[in-house]
Amino acid sequence: MNDTPRTYPRTVNCNGTTVELRLMRPDDADALRAFVATLPEHDLLFLNRDITHPKVIDAWGEAIAADRVKSLVAVENGVIVGCTAIVVHDLFWSRHVGELRVLTSPRLRGVGLGRLLIQECFIQALEMGLSKLCVQMTVDQQAAVASFEGLGFRAEGVFRNHVRDRSGVMHDLAILSHDVGEAQARMAAFGMMDHLS
Repeated sequence: MNDTPRTYPRTVNCNGTTVELRLMRPDDADALRAFVATLPEHDLLFLNRDITHPKVIDAWGEAIAADRVKSLVAVENGVIVGCTAIVVHDLFWSRHVGELRVLTSPRLRGVGLGRLLIQECFIQALEMGLSKLCVQMTVDQQAAVASFEGLGFRAEGVFRNHVRDRSGVMHDLAILSHDVGEAQARMAAFGMMDHLS
């Protein structure tokens, strides 16, 4: 892989849709709130915090400003249509592990945006010196589980009745993970590292 750090913004084509990828900034808070408002409520169960709450968005911006979280946004015509976060807990024994969060607009699903954002996160994880990425989602989010498994993530466990949605319904939470070095080797084998550089 090229040792030069990833540069943003970058323009990508997702099956005919042109999207700009750039680093999220603290001043993206209002645009991020507008994006979150377009997401089905069930999508928000990917996250361990309720990002519809203003304080959570504000804390996200503060974490970005303090360089505790790496986040990307995908922007189409000035509107956020996707975002990512890699959260690392520096004071934990598992500080070599990044918690990955990826959200995409329902309107742009099926065009490869989610896959592209995950691949960008693999590259960011390598630059951050991480060796493992983990993602969580409820087990009934079958399309999302299949997408992550298609990129090499494997189930590590399920927490029964771990998430309670706003209506009080309990959901099982699946934890999937991927070895970052393995992801790099796989992308290199398919010639994707040069394409993504």
